[in-house]
Amino acid sequence: MKSVHEIALFTSNVQAMIGFYRKLLEAEPVAKSEGMAIFMAGTTKVMIHKSYEPKPGELPSESHLAFSVKNVDEACNDLQAQGLRVEIAPNNYYWGRSAYLRDPDGHLIELSQS
Repeated sequence: MKSVHEIALFTSNVQAMIGFYRKLLEAEPVAKSEGMAIFMAGTTKVMIHKSYEPKPGELPSESHLAFSVKNVDEACNDLQAQGLRVEIAPNNYYWGRSAYLRDPDGHLIELSQS
């Protein structure tokens, strides 16, 4: 079973987004820096990131949903066997192991190993 782990929102105006989500969620960020803030909506992280122009090899600066999976490699193999295409293969990042694919409308989807 996959669950929504986080919602990542990229923006050119981090402070305005912080103000909006502070009011919407009636909560303060659990973490905050100049270019980022994290709110909790139940057990789901709402992450606000400053947009950037990705350099070659960097992840795209795109808003996305992240689903938690027990094993990202197995999840990718299962999805590929069902005909889905993994855009960015499983890799280790500073936050853990993740992979990325797109839904039919082109939205970026992260699979994050829990």
